[in-house]
Amino acid sequence: MEKKNKGYIEERQDYVLKELANGKKITVRDLQMEILEIMDEVHRICEKHHIEYLLMAGSALGICNYGGFIPWDDDMDIAIKKEDWNRFIQALQEDLSDEFYFDCYELDKRYNPISGPMMKIRKRGTYIEEVNTLLKNRCRQGDGVFVDAIVYDNIAENKFIDEANRTVIKLVMPFIVLLDNLHINPIPLKNFVVWYSNRYSRRHEDSKLVSQPISVPWEKFLKEPVFLKEDVYPAKKYNFEGRMFYSYRNIEKVMKEWYGPNCLKKWDGKKWVETLPVEKRKPKHVKDINLDGEGPVF
Repeated sequence: MEKKNKGYIEERQDYVLKELANGKKITVRDLQMEILEIMDEVHRICEKHHIEYLLMAGSALGICNYGGFIPWDDDMDIAIKKEDWNRFIQALQEDLSDEFYFDCYELDKRYNPISGPMMKIRKRGTYIEEVNTLLKNRCRQGDGVFVDAIVYDNIAENKFIDEANRTVIKLVMPFIVLLDNLHINPIPLKNFVVWYSNRYSRRHEDSKLVSQPISVPWEKFLKEPVFLKEDVYPAKKYNFEGRMFYSYRNIEKVMKEWYGPNCLKKWDGKKWVETLPVEKRKPKHVKDINLDGEGPVF
């Protein structure tokens, strides 16, 4: 019973992202330690400026199952309230250490607001190329290891109204992708996406629901992860790799709604075990990586 009360899966495995010509291996765990440095800085700034953030998606699931990163998880996602977003940008401008930098559409029109995250907070002296066949990083500050930040926004309580508005963005998306791949910055289309998303948010500010903004067009039809605001806020602190980071108020409920009822760790009579099939336990975001420089290494 003592081990059961510890509450986390203890088994770990190394997942290799890249093997260099000299035999050195870069693992997911190596990447996670770099990401953690960025998150420590984000947490410091948010605490100083009283900005509520949440570890979300796989980062939140890692809290439940591992008390930190899922061993094969090669990114980190945080959510910021819509009403705090501009304050968050200003706080980063004022207080972000020189070790880090960030890109977002509000400050750089080369950034793509439909890429998924609304911001990337990166670490200098590192390099990462994502598995992304549609949209490349056009911002010129660099391609450092990053933490993704996204807005959590008001959405319609009627899922068909929500999907109808998301469909508008999905219809615009191919034109943005096409022009971007022709190295033409489609600023008018990007501005439309931002305007339309903001208008939608204002119309549903009294909604009981929260989700990613409609400007993120990548979820399947009617499969957007949507949660009750009362399950999300106020955020609570949880152990994450020996730190105390914020995530959902009712984190296990939110994770089950997002990933299904069997996503949480299982007790096998002796220890906590992972429920995800072994063949699905693999990193999926990294195409190339260098943790010792700002370009590819061979």
